Amino acid sequence: MPLAMLEPVPDNRNDLFEIEVQFEVVTATLEDAGILVEELFMNADAGFDSQEFRSVCEEKEINANICFNKRNGSRMDGHFRSILNRLDTTVESWKGLNYL
Repeated sequence: MPLAMLEPVPDNRNDLFEIEVQFEVVTATLEDAGILVEELFMNADAGFDSQEFRSVCEEKEINANICFNKRNGSRMDGHFRSILNRLDTTVESWKGLNYL
């Protein structure tokens, strides 16, 4: 069950643009709601595969369930599937499909 998610980044930026700031917003939102972030699972696609992001998750004791990106030379430990939602034209429809 999704508890929180990042807003899509405007312009033509990659998924890791200012990830530390964006992730801090998400975890602070959860903590403000009284939800402890330790031991939660962070599900993310290959666009979020970076050692830096995995380290941020580790610092907060969050289990990083991030698909390995072949372009980074990372190993493939499993198969991940997601719904294609890149064609959504509004933030509201994008968020709605992700909460589904």
